[in-house]
Amino acid sequence: MQAVREIALGLRFPEGPVAMPDGSIVLVEIAAGRITRVRPDGTKETVAEPGGGPNGLAVGPDGMLYVCNNGGFGWVETQGLLVPHGTAADYAGGSIQRVDMATGSVETLYTHAGDVALRGPNDIVFDAHGGFWFTDHGKTGERARDVVGVFYAKADGSHIEEVIFPLENPNGIGLSPDGETLYVAETYTCKLWAFDLTGPGSVARATGLSGGGGRFLYSPAGYTYFDSLGVEEDGNICVATIGQSGISVISPEGQLVDFVPTHDPFTTNICWGGADRRTAYITLSGTGRLVSMAWPRPGLRLVG
Repeated sequence: MQAVREIALGLRFPEGPVAMPDGSIVLVEIAAGRITRVRPDGTKETVAEPGGGPNGLAVGPDGMLYVCNNGGFGWVETQGLLVPHGTAADYAGGSIQRVDMATGSVETLYTHAGDVALRGPNDIVFDAHGGFWFTDHGKTGERARDVVGVFYAKADGSHIEEVIFPLENPNGIGLSPDGETLYVAETYTCKLWAFDLTGPGSVARATGLSGGGGRFLYSPAGYTYFDSLGVEEDGNICVATIGQSGISVISPEGQLVDFVPTHDPFTTNICWGGADRRTAYITLSGTGRLVSMAWPRPGLRLVG
């Protein structure tokens, strides 16, 4: 295992890490309804408190933070881990929010796409056209689970549409380096899909058994779930893998390139920072930690 540096602990289910130019990491604490900045020395500062369940984060072209808010989970603490369980008692729907990092002000941008309510927005990625893709992971009840999809929206609040439907609890989302392929990871099926793009917010439907119209890329063996993902500069897709505890590195052709183990069964997300983007920052959510490690290849420079 690569040497791991623990940067911060005591976080309440951290997710959505974003590496900032000043060397800090901005992330969410889902269980606290909070967005937090972690300095290189581990110092923590509250950026904003949007409430609900802030999940995925991305910096938009206007310098604002865009937040996938899943509306909140229920929580169980067991075996030294904080574990999401079901839906928050005060759940009132999901949303996309815009946050001013300088003031902490929170604006709700979208709660619906037409007559489709956002149930549990999860992960987000901006494209080169100023729009963004995001997954809706949905919510889980005692005997029911939402059927959900992937959305495309404009950062100015003028347009949102559900582009891909149906999917099984889509979670991680990312774009290839050329911006022509969209990658989506499903949690409970533990499948990674690729969608060929024909323009901003437009996909080419592949033929096959998948109702969503994607090309199947990869699924691991064993009892595992997929969470959020990041993309390397060379095009490999790095998917946080729950249960197996680590990062699955998958080529654009669907081959497993590497598996980087961690020490938390709820390993949920990855981003890259540093001058050469070869420092990986990983959220270990069950134990409430942000860690870093040297990465063998640079992460993709994100649009935003």
